[in-house]
Amino acid sequence: MLVTGAGDGLGRATALALAKAGATVIATSKRRRRLEALDDAIRAAGKSATLLPLDLAEPEKLLPIGPSIHERFGRLDAVIHCAAVIGKLMPTAQLDIETLRHTITVNALATQALIATVDPLLQASPDGRALFLTDRLARRGKAFVAAYTTAKQAMEALVLAWATETRKSGLSVRLVAPPPLATRLRKTAYPGEPEAKQLAPEIAAERLVALLAAAELPEAEIIDL
Repeated sequence: MLVTGAGDGLGRATALALAKAGATVIATSKRRRRLEALDDAIRAAGKSATLLPLDLAEPEKLLPIGPSIHERFGRLDAVIHCAAVIGKLMPTAQLDIETLRHTITVNALATQALIATVDPLLQASPDGRALFLTDRLARRGKAFVAAYTTAKQAMEALVLAWATETRKSGLSVRLVAPPPLATRLRKTAYPGEPEAKQLAPEIAAERLVALLAAAELPEAEIIDL
């Protein structure tokens, strides 16, 4: 199982939970030290994982992942795409092109590259599943997060198109929206939000693992975690 954004937050918690459950985990993050810390936690639980340092700001570097996984494992049973950036918080009229470009690249262009490289691997699985983490915020026109919401809407469009294209193949592709989480990303977007309103990433990860283990995924366009 491939988990992106595994160096922090929900991605890290999910990779750890999957490994503890006995899954073969491939964990990606752009920060090597965080991956090494994750590896230490997984090893402490008596398990192991494959670490893959990867910066989604360079989507073309995702494309070789599929062939590499195929060479080593032959197939991929699941992808959990947690990696994301929120970009700068600012009025839309003041949003600079570089911020918008970077946010769209990481959240949307990298999603398409990921889809392109894992599609044949998931198709080779008897029950391939791909979960893409999204945000209900992306649908509400929240002020000052135009770069993030624009990128997330583009990501959702890519995922939903792929879901439609692969529906008859047996591959299950879904968008998943977690509740507010106690993560670095959430604190950047809502610095004053009370922690009491935020769910621990470990609890959300348990729900993700249970969702992956379900006999069938819900048919909802976006699954609320």
